[in-house]
Amino acid sequence: MTGRLLTLPATKELLERAGIAPRRSLGQNFVVDPNTVRRIARLADVGPDDRVVEIGAGLGSLTLALAETGAEVVAVETDGRLVPLLREVVSAFPTGCELSATEPGASKPHPVQIVHADARHMDWSALLSGSGWHVVANLPYNIATSLVLTVLDEVPAVTRLLVMCQREAAERLAAAPGSGAYGAVSVRVAIHADAELAGAVPAMVFYPRPDVESALVRITRRTPLIESVVRNEIDRLVTTAFARRRQMLRRTLRGAVDDADRTLAAAGVDPTDRPERLGLDQWIRLAEVSLAARTRG
Repeated sequence: MTGRLLTLPATKELLERAGIAPRRSLGQNFVVDPNTVRRIARLADVGPDDRVVEIGAGLGSLTLALAETGAEVVAVETDGRLVPLLREVVSAFPTGCELSATEPGASKPHPVQIVHADARHMDWSALLSGSGWHVVANLPYNIATSLVLTVLDEVPAVTRLLVMCQREAAERLAAAPGSGAYGAVSVRVAIHADAELAGAVPAMVFYPRPDVESALVRITRRTPLIESVVRNEIDRLVTTAFARRRQMLRRTLRGAVDDADRTLAAAGVDPTDRPERLGLDQWIRLAEVSLAARTRG
């Protein structure tokens, strides 16, 4: 390694030397364009005073671009085959100060810390100290939505996320009421945060080249406004309602709430509306009315 941002030839050389083939089961499509990873780091809006968790660090292409900003980076990678290569790439990267990678627990802090773990199952509270963390990630389609929701639900130390995933998943995370992509996931994100699409990522910048389009979504956490019991009721209602999203709410919520027409009317919701027309405020009111009726019963 020569200590520069990874290109396609450098990525292939690393993998071939180690005898490693990318695993489709892990969604391993490595970004091999320096301009793209620098663009992602720029869109993440991180710098010397920021702390970043990078999920799915892979060979370190995006890790290096994040390190260039001066941010403190915790690079999480689940594939043990890649961890030695990730360590090699990071430690060879010149930044004007010596960069080295270490496992958690070292007595001396380092600008980049490599953690071999599956982000879906790791102890976030043990990994992150304090608040104000950023998450930047290149996520495979099969875990993108669930991981984002887990972070929003369970990791308040993370206040901003910039996630790259399959375009359809990104659109669902950021969708507004009334759009075709709007669904239960969109509502669950909106409970915690504001989300917006931040740009497309062409397939040509990945190795191997994926068969799907990718996009970036920026998610900014808000101050919690909803009690957990109301949030849980919203989860229950949107799961039920969007299971039959083309039907009227009076039908989709029949059996899920007491007297669907009366409950919907009490919440100020037209029983003939479909679930994709309801914004967060309406879901909150509907959940509150449903809980109150259940308490009275």
